[in-house]
This record gives sequence, C-alpha cells and structure tokens, in this order.
Amino acid sequence: PSRSGGPWLLGLLARLLLWGSLGAWASYLRRSSSCTPIPHRMALCYDIGYSEMRIPNLLEHETMPEVIQQSSSWLPLLARECHPDARIFLCSLFAPICLDRLIYPCRSLCEAVKRSCAPVMACYGYPWPEILNCNKFPADHELCIAAVSMDENSSSRRMPRASCKDCELEEASTAREILENLCANDFAVKIRILRKNTTTTISDFDLDPSRVEVLKHGPLLRTEIPARLQQWLDIDATCVHNIMRGTHAGVFVVSGEVQSDKVVVNKAYAWQKKNRNLHQAVRRWKHHRCPEQAG
Repeated sequence: PSRSGGPWLLGLLARLLLWGSLGAWASYLRRSSSCTPIPHRMALCYDIGYSEMRIPNLLEHETMPEVIQQSSSWLPLLARECHPDARIFLCSLFAPICLDRLIYPCRSLCEAVKRSCAPVMACYGYPWPEILNCNKFPADHELCIAAVSMDENSSSRRMPRASCKDCELEEASTAREILENLCANDFAVKIRILRKNTTTTISDFDLDPSRVEVLKHGPLLRTEIPARLQQWLDIDATCVHNIMRGTHAGVFVVSGEVQSDKVVVNKAYAWQKKNRNLHQAVRRWKHHRCPEQAG
C-alpha cells in the first residue's frame, strides 16, 4: 500500500483550522487518551503520514500490543487492494492522529470502503464487523476524515469489484495438459498486460491491443474479445495482481469461460522462453482437435 499520507493529512489540518476559527472545538469532548509514537511493528499504519497516535484508540484498544495484534488482522484485506482509502479509514480508527480532539472517519468514507471491501471479506466468510458500522460515524458536513480518492462513480476511476478467486500462474507441466485445458474452456488468448503507473493503492492494468492473439474465441466474437478482456482486467484487479507477480508488463496465455456479461479467467500461463511446453502447445493448437470435435 502507498505510504504517502501527505495530501489527506494537509486537507484535514486545513479543515481543523477552519473549524477552530468557527469555535466548533468546544462541541467535542476531551478524551482521557495519550499520545504515543506509532511503532514500526504496527505495519498497518506505520509511516502513514503522521508519527504519533492516541491510545486508547477509537476501537477501545487500550494497550499497544492489543492494537498491533488487532490491526495486523486487516493486512490481508489491504493486500487485496479493495479500495484506495482502506488504509486511511482503518488507521483513523486503529491509530487516530494525535490532535487536541479525536477525529473520526466520515460516514461516506466508511461506506465507500465497505462497499468495495465487504464483498472481498465475504469471500472468506467474514462479515463486515459491527464495530465498523458506518452509521456510527459523523456525516460529511461535520469534522471528520473524508475520502481521498476521486469519486468511484467517475468514468476515470475504475474500482475493482470482489474477486473471490485467488488466481495464480499455472505451471506449464506438459503440452498435452495445456491443450486439454484449452479444449475445456470457452476461450483462449495470448495477450500482453501492462501495469499503469498509479498513485493509488489499487493497481490499474491495461491490455496491449497490438498484442492480442486469439487462439479460441468460443461463443465470443473475435472483435469483442479485447474489450471483454479489458473488462476482466478492470473488475478482477486482485486476480490480475497475483498473475503479474509485481512485474510491470508480461505476456500470458489465458483461458476461461463466458458468464453472461463478463469473462472469467480460469487458467493463466506466463509466456516465457523456459516454458517450452507452453510454446509447443500453442504451436500444436492450430491443428489440434478437441475430443468433442474428434467425435
């Protein structure tokens, strides 16, 4: 996740100055909490943009060992990149910024993070916890920590939806096995994926339209495959993130099925020189007859 907290922190401080000038500070009760440095062991919030936090925190954790233990359980969710503001939202509760008053996250921030991240949690059988009930947090017109990312409904913001499937690259064991996989799926394509430079904690991926080789189109029209695959890159960003393994560009052979208005990738192989079985399978595919075709 991005470690930069500058922009949202400056925005918060500006709002605090405005509220101070309006005398709104008096409406907030003083809390019997103390300031303490955010420890390096608190991976969720260390180096988020401020160095000190209040304890007890907004989730009523009273000791630092308890804060570290409870906050670490949220790291896997951040790894799923479900929302660019998820870290800010969680840290506003686990490690509230050390100011004269405790500042809660805005209700809209909570709702935005919940909308994108709760479905991912549900993939693993975890409901959105009651302690993070968004109705508990102040409305946007009150003093609170607002969202940093742009409007998720904007056409320029591509917000991934839940992908319950932990996609991983397949090992190209034998050419025959790969051919059987291509036969079993609706489509198979050799593509090049590019990771866009981004300042958010969510990775954006693009399809290189000049590097699309359709091996099998199935029920899809060849002309619609690039758009469908770009949709897959947008929706299943967590899946693609696992396939890319930190690289900025790569060529892959992917195969999958068509489900109503989207495509789902079931298998992905990295197109590399060492994957001789994959190269052999792709060469043989043009003349290969699947079992149902052979009959």
